[in-house]
Amino acid sequence: MSAAPWVIVIDDEAGSRQSMAIALERAGLGVRVFDDAEPALAFVERESRVRLAVCDLRMPGMDGLAFLNRVRAQELDLAVILVTGFGTIESAVEAMRVGADDYLTKPVDLYELRSRVLKLIENWQLRDEVTNLREMLNERFGFDAIVGQSAAMEHLFQQMRQVAPSRASVLILGESGTGKELVAKALHQASPRRQERFLALNCGAIPNEILESELFGHEKGSFTGAVGRKIGKLELAARGTLFLDEISELVPELQVKLLRVLEERQVMRVGGSRMIDVDFRLLAATNRNLEEAVAKGSFREDLYYRLKVVTLTIPPLRERLDDLPLLANHFLREFAAREGKPEMQLSGRALKRLSEHRWQGNVRELRNVLETVAVFHDGGRIGVGDLPDDVRGGGDATLESRVQNAFGEPRTMAEIERQAILETLGRTGGKRAQAARALGIGVRTLQRKLKDYREQGLLEDGET
Repeated sequence: MSAAPWVIVIDDEAGSRQSMAIALERAGLGVRVFDDAEPALAFVERESRVRLAVCDLRMPGMDGLAFLNRVRAQELDLAVILVTGFGTIESAVEAMRVGADDYLTKPVDLYELRSRVLKLIENWQLRDEVTNLREMLNERFGFDAIVGQSAAMEHLFQQMRQVAPSRASVLILGESGTGKELVAKALHQASPRRQERFLALNCGAIPNEILESELFGHEKGSFTGAVGRKIGKLELAARGTLFLDEISELVPELQVKLLRVLEERQVMRVGGSRMIDVDFRLLAATNRNLEEAVAKGSFREDLYYRLKVVTLTIPPLRERLDDLPLLANHFLREFAAREGKPEMQLSGRALKRLSEHRWQGNVRELRNVLETVAVFHDGGRIGVGDLPDDVRGGGDATLESRVQNAFGEPRTMAEIERQAILETLGRTGGKRAQAARALGIGVRTLQRKLKDYREQGLLEDGET
């Protein structure tokens, strides 16, 4: 079958049927002709690539209206143009009333036929592209894009599902790198505004004199360098969602102006003279404690309460370590696919070392670490020696763990020796001769100890 969209022509008159088929084939469409609507309907039911039917209104047996009714009753994804030889207003009205996408009168103008058919095919293709785009957006920015199965994340997901459909402003709290913008995008995608724009603005990354224009827009000549009119984000987000990251960085003057917009739902451009109605949903985020900022007088209390109609708090990675294996595998699959490399898996010890790290940069830091690993790794098992120095060297968290074990829980000398050997091997990238020299023991002694660890189940196959 041709890769082009398929059209079927149903007409009991052979001449009319063939002339319409030839005209459509010349337009680059795949065409099948039928002199009876029953087999045509059966063909549509089994062939999903048929996108449009041109069907005569008056035929023996199943006529055009009956065919159309069956198509709609079975919810087939098919556009239908009805062709009538009578050309009366009544028949056209009846055709459109029962759900025809268009109608033509006999004798059919073949140029008009091609024009109408191609327009409907184009509409179908645009609709299909929009559907695919929405699916891609949902996959990339929907709830499924936020990886987590821990109790803390399940609680967050439950809150998000309840909040997403509402018009309420949402304040998203979380440390740097926890994924605040990802949560904002997921809320937008799950909201009634998902077909409109999602605009994001980082209030801490733009100088104050520019930030006012970015938010509110400006008129030509309103200040030096304003060579033309600029529409601000508050207007551009019409019927959509505006996400203001690092909201705590807004200076007091802009806090006052933003509060007025939220209360009046109107904005005035810099240098403007009239108020402009705006309709957007505001999502804001910060990694600072806004209550403390309010107490210190650096953030307006009235704006704070206007923003925190709903508050969502994203847990830091250290409080959701149950999600670390899931996140790590997710990122490694992504990077392996991107780099065109075989699948990569973390060894048990490498995963344990990751879980001991502090992750002050949260999920963003984990992603960056694993991206570095993926770039230099050829696929397969990832050991401790493959991790970056600041992670495999133990870091602060590993040091704290050693101190707690040494002074909290009693440990045997054998346990301390094994940890020293494995950590030294990690720092040397698994090079046994170099590790043995650092430890002050012979290579054969090191090999024997590793063999003992493996036989005791304290070392995984393929490691060191």
